[in-house]
Amino acid sequence: MSRTRTAVLAALALVAGVSGPAVAVTPSSQAAISAIPCTVDYKIQNDWGSGFTAAVTVTNNSAAKSSWSVKWSYAGNQTVSSYWNTKLTQSGTAVTANNETYNGSLATGGSVSFGFNGTYSGTNAIPTAFTLDGVTCNVDDGSSGGGSGGGGGGTGTRVDNPYSGAKVYVNPEWSAKAAAEPGGTRVSNQPTGVWLDRIAAINGVNGGMGLRDHLDAALAQKGSGEEVVQLVIYDLPGRDCSALASNGELGPTEIDKYKSDFIDPIAAILSDSKYASLRIVTTIEIDSLPNLVTNTGSRATATANCDTMLANGNYVKGVGYALAKLGAIPNVYNYLDAGHHGWLGWDDNFAPSANLFKQAATSEGATVDDVQGFITNTANYSALKENNFTINDSVNGTSVRQSKWVDWNRYVDELSFAQAFRTELVSVGFNSGIGMLIDTSRNGWGGSARPTGPGPTTSVDAYVDGGRYDRRIHVGNWCNQAGAGLGERPQASPAAGIDAYVWMKPPGESDGSSSAIPNDEGKGFDQMCDPTYTGNARNGNNMSGALPNAPLSGHWFSAQFQQLMANAYPPLS
Repeated sequence: MSRTRTAVLAALALVAGVSGPAVAVTPSSQAAISAIPCTVDYKIQNDWGSGFTAAVTVTNNSAAKSSWSVKWSYAGNQTVSSYWNTKLTQSGTAVTANNETYNGSLATGGSVSFGFNGTYSGTNAIPTAFTLDGVTCNVDDGSSGGGSGGGGGGTGTRVDNPYSGAKVYVNPEWSAKAAAEPGGTRVSNQPTGVWLDRIAAINGVNGGMGLRDHLDAALAQKGSGEEVVQLVIYDLPGRDCSALASNGELGPTEIDKYKSDFIDPIAAILSDSKYASLRIVTTIEIDSLPNLVTNTGSRATATANCDTMLANGNYVKGVGYALAKLGAIPNVYNYLDAGHHGWLGWDDNFAPSANLFKQAATSEGATVDDVQGFITNTANYSALKENNFTINDSVNGTSVRQSKWVDWNRYVDELSFAQAFRTELVSVGFNSGIGMLIDTSRNGWGGSARPTGPGPTTSVDAYVDGGRYDRRIHVGNWCNQAGAGLGERPQASPAAGIDAYVWMKPPGESDGSSSAIPNDEGKGFDQMCDPTYTGNARNGNNMSGALPNAPLSGHWFSAQFQQLMANAYPPLS
């Protein structure tokens, strides 16, 4: 059977760029795709397990061209071996197909086809993003159709990647705090997530901006282009059952209140036609579902609170309800939280997590069509890419997987985990067009402590510890980590299968207080935020690695912000 990735060409399609048979463009459907600058139909015509034949058809909906260049990247180790009707080159995972002398002309509405053979091992995932002469294909660029209210643009039809061709909302409240710090203006113009972490946040807390205020500000920033607004939906009943610092206001059984007082009011605001021209990205309930996989039952990391949430089903019900209600709004893009590699990368956690996410995404009226993608590393510190060692390395006959740091995990960084987990999610029934987000707000690990090469080969632990960028004491440490730095700046389509690198966790906002602080926000004291704490089963009974003198979670932590800037990688100029 052949596999294909092509733009949806039906006028009522909700997503541009999904898998399925190619669809012919008819006069009645041409208007629906006039804002899509180009489409790429990539078909695997034959696959024999170690090699494949692919056919690619490119359609140009923009100005006529006398030459063309199509680019994509693979998520796996696919290698092109021969090709026809194109001049094709490959560098690592990146492939560039240029025209031959005889097929360089590409009229408006015209198509050109080429093909190639390739080899691979493991999986042969179809690429998720293509460009024609640098312009992203299979994505509505917003150039046709009028938006409703507040700045124009937007058609009410979802695009494959909301970040493509769009600006991202800069939260003026966070920006002002960042700019007030010495050196903070270097990053204060970066987009960050807006956290709706309690019911009161919908209308604004202590005179601060509420949801409508942020959306109105986003319309003002938007102008005539496209604008993404990033929201974190985070108030499940019995929230964060394994970490007291981020406990919430709702008790374990208050699922009805979660629906009526939290999700319903948010949905009512987001569905206002005034905001129809915005691309609204929601990060759905961080840390909730992964806790049900790793911190329940007979596991050493189990907690009574997590067992309760597994038994009553309110995490699954709450996530399903949020996906269904928000997914019904055409300009909302739901991204479900998927933990991070140091949480779900082990065999015992990897596949069970994907299956649990599928269960949640098909509960309470939700379907997989309500999930546009997943986000990893939210508010965490896992390095984006470890360049000094791989999971396949060995030292004196001992695999890197046996090192204390990796501890039999199959992944050593977020990029490899996110790409592999995306493939797993598709295999359990999520749409093949889903994309991943990676939170890079605090995973740069730069500064003088950043290794410049591999560690010594005296032992596997020396090799890994000497070369790893992630300088945490243990991969299970998550609270206000000492030595961390800002990571990659937010950007769209940075790698195969990745919709964007984002700063969903606003840098400078605390993970939790270093000691108990009375509060009316429902937030407890977690010992993992105490720098003197000697650990538990979830971090291998190591020191917490937390910074001292931290305020409540979500409150401004100047010392942390200064550290993040000082250790940024790439460095700040």
